[in-house]
Amino acid sequence: MSSDTDVSLSSYDEDQGFKLIRKAREAPFVPIAMAGFAAIAAYGLYKLKSRGNTKMSVHLIHMRVAAQGFVVGAVALGMGYSMY
Repeated sequence: MSSDTDVSLSSYDEDQGFKLIRKAREAPFVPIAMAGFAAIAAYGLYKLKSRGNTKMSVHLIHMRVAAQGFVVGAVALGMGYSMY
């Protein structure tokens, strides 16, 4: 019987950095969507101080909708890109 400990799989050999780079090359719009989400969330937190008379719940809902819209748009563009 052969030992399973001798088997070396390439997916287990790569570290997290190389795995992230490989996944970004396979689906380039996913990291763009993640960066856009983070940027919109950071902008929303920055503008939280100067929201004026707007209720906090309304402000948070607007930021959530903007961030989700950006992510859905980026994923849709990625799917369209991969189809062509």
